[in-house]
Order: sequence, then C-alpha cells, then structure tokens
Amino acid sequence: MPVLILKNIKTEGPGTIGDFLKENGISYKIIELADEKIEDAEKFDALIMMGGPMSVNDSDIYTYISREEELTREFIKKNKKVLGVCLGAQIMSKALGARVYRGTGPEIGWHNIELTDSGIKDDLMKKLAIHPKAGDFWKKFKVFHWHGETFDIPQGATRLAKSDLYPNQAFKYNENAYAFQFHIEVSKEMVYDWLKNEPLDQNELKAETEKLYEIYYGRAVNFYKAFFK
Repeated sequence: MPVLILKNIKTEGPGTIGDFLKENGISYKIIELADEKIEDAEKFDALIMMGGPMSVNDSDIYTYISREEELTREFIKKNKKVLGVCLGAQIMSKALGARVYRGTGPEIGWHNIELTDSGIKDDLMKKLAIHPKAGDFWKKFKVFHWHGETFDIPQGATRLAKSDLYPNQAFKYNENAYAFQFHIEVSKEMVYDWLKNEPLDQNELKAETEKLYEIYYGRAVNFYKAFFK
C-alpha cells in the first residue's frame, strides 16, 4: 500500500505515522508542498495530509491547498484511504463542500475529546478509544490539540468526536476517509519543538506530555494498525 504524505509546512511532518509505516514495511513518499509538486498521485493507495499554521481559506497564497482539495475528492471517489490531520482535516471538510472558519478561541495542549454515538460504533475509532494497556473502552480521553480554526461536518459525512470548545473534532466520509482536528501523529519531540517559541506554560504542558504520552502513542498505533490494514 504506497502512501502519499503531504506536508504543508516543514515543522509538521508525519511523526508517528511515518514511524509506523517504516516499522511495518509500508512504502511512502513525503512531499514538501512549499518546494515540490505532487506528481503521479494515482500510484498511491492512501493520502495523508498533515497540519500547518495557515488557513484553508488562504489558498490564494498557498496555492497547493487547492491541489490537496482536488486530491481529496479524487482519492475518495476511487475509494482509497484518506486521513487529514488538523489543517488536513479542514482541507478535507472544504473539499467536501463544508465551511472552515475561525473558532471561539485557540485549543492548545492536552484536552479531552468525547466520542459521539457514531464514534462509539465506528471500528477504527474503537481502536483509538480502547486503553492500550488496560484494554477498557474510554468514551472520553485526552488528545493533543493545536488549532484555532474549525470546520462544519460535510454533507454525507459522520461526526465521530467532539470537545468542550469545538463540537466537530473528527468525521468519517464513506468507509475509508477520516478527518481529525487533533494531532494524532505527534511525538514528544514534536510537542516540545512546537512549544519552544510559544508564550504558554511550558512546565505544565511538558509535565502533561510526560504523563500522558505513552498511552496516547499506544492509542495512535492501534488506530494506524486498523487504518493501514
């Protein structure tokens, strides 16, 4: 299953997604959209779109965003796998005809998401929700957020998760396309790198990361196993 990974900015790479693909012998190609054109996309069976600080609505400045929207529709039409993370999720939403807009405030750090009834029933979301060590199912659990915009759920899509600040945290379109507003892919190193130039409580966020990360990583890997199956 060749996987196409699109980076909207150099600092937001595939993280643990790339680690998983490498460890499991799944071939992939990373495109730095600021420097490279997307060629031969039809050769890939899965499309992964990463995050970035820009807005989906800035496609006149970041012209490659329109190409990502186009690829989203192409991959979904061909029933190929699609995963959008943060900005990638917003690109998916807009590509499917929904609105992307500024939210009520920034959502940064470790905050709960809660699965909807549809999320509880979804096989892949179940993998994320089951505690990787205890094995019990959690309807509500902490994930890592870093965003200030949000999206509406596209017509025909299924809302899978919500948070206190943002009612739309995840959706599924057809059987193979998933959009996550939160950052499933972060490694601890990525979290600390993003934090270093931000006016946030560094000590608190680092302490939370040390406390929560191992379980979060286990949840992510269980999702990857099911998604890339």
